[in-house]
Amino acid sequence: MSELRHNTFEDEDLIRPIEQTGPGFYLMVAILLGVIVFAGYTYIRQVFLGLGVTGLAQPVSWGFYIINFVFFIGISHAGTLISAILRLSKAEWRRPITRMAEVITAIVLAIGGLHPILDLGRPDRMLHLFTEGRLQSPLLWDVTSITAYFAASTVYLYLPMIPDIAILRDRGTRPRWLYEFLAWGWRGTEHQKKVLERAINILMVMVIPIAISVHTVISFIFSMTIQPGWHSTIFGPYFVVGAIFSGIAALLIVMIAFRKAFDLGKYLKLIHFQYLSTLLLIMSFLWFYFTFAEYLTGFYGHEPNEMRVFLYKFTGDYAPWFWTMGICNFLIPVVILVNPKTKKIPGILIASISVVIGMWLERLIIVVPSLANPRLPYPTGIYIPSLTEWSLFAGGVAVFILAYMLFAKLFPIISIWEIQEGREESVHAVAERLKSYLPDPPSEQLLTEKLGSKR
Repeated sequence: MSELRHNTFEDEDLIRPIEQTGPGFYLMVAILLGVIVFAGYTYIRQVFLGLGVTGLAQPVSWGFYIINFVFFIGISHAGTLISAILRLSKAEWRRPITRMAEVITAIVLAIGGLHPILDLGRPDRMLHLFTEGRLQSPLLWDVTSITAYFAASTVYLYLPMIPDIAILRDRGTRPRWLYEFLAWGWRGTEHQKKVLERAINILMVMVIPIAISVHTVISFIFSMTIQPGWHSTIFGPYFVVGAIFSGIAALLIVMIAFRKAFDLGKYLKLIHFQYLSTLLLIMSFLWFYFTFAEYLTGFYGHEPNEMRVFLYKFTGDYAPWFWTMGICNFLIPVVILVNPKTKKIPGILIASISVVIGMWLERLIIVVPSLANPRLPYPTGIYIPSLTEWSLFAGGVAVFILAYMLFAKLFPIISIWEIQEGREESVHAVAERLKSYLPDPPSEQLLTEKLGSKR
């Protein structure tokens, strides 16, 4: 880590959103708070009246709440996992985007982790997990993995922020007491830098398996049952691929939004979007491969109960959502991202929004059709979400946007010290790194002999 230069500060653009606030910020906060308050009202009403105010019924006992739970936890992979992999691979282009990704993880994990409590109807039943929890239950594994991931990702977000918080403290930015407390006495000494770098490296290695375990364990909630459409050994990697896929798309949307809102074009350049969109394209092909393998296996077996769910998705009531999912997750991103002419920021934004919509539909396609077609001789279940469920979904999205805005109002959304460190990387250091893995150049004697033979 390089020395921080508080006196000759060259990244004023990253501080300006913190020290200057326009009327648009307060208007947006008021709108989001209105949505959140209404969602809070509908939830309190649900607690008093019960889950009868939702569209949940037998046999479809899981709906929007579990769909959104899986969806939000999946988006959390945008941050810590992607950031840790890019740091571990020493990808220099990562510097402006790592913090934006890590913030997504911390916020979305908190939102997603609350959704099973919404689904309980009575929030006090959550205590049963601690008093009556069984080690053989995937639900207990789920709570454990999400808690560990949230703790690790929050610390992983906070530690690299300390040098930037010290910059705000030394500038006298308000609230100064907050920055004084969070800076932990950072002065940029060599010892502090070594300790911080060692801590970041340890967490960087830890969070990757933890992040992968989270969505693997979430998939176990489905695949450990014998429910048609769920009992699949491929669900673990399938869910992880889908989580990374939706996470990259969410990260791209956030990057484009903040690039426009805060005029960060000189930090978030086209190359950053093209690199991430290439990764999004690769994940689109991987998602298609896993989806094809999953449904081909079910179709080939032709087990009656499995085929009932299969046809319900392909040609039945959920066919429009199933084929829309395929168009959003594969056709639209592939068509846009394989063409250099459309692989620009507007096209990348369209592809990313398409993927986020498609991955939400994928969660819907996984959860509802299997429950709607029970193995017992019951008629097909019907699930129509109510206003309560829609409002709580909107409230979750509003909480995410508001929390992200408040974070950007208090802390630099792009890591200042990492940008400074990247600038100070000398040409010699880059040349040495290239030399370490490129073949050695031919000797002068060999070149002379080759030139002589050509004459």
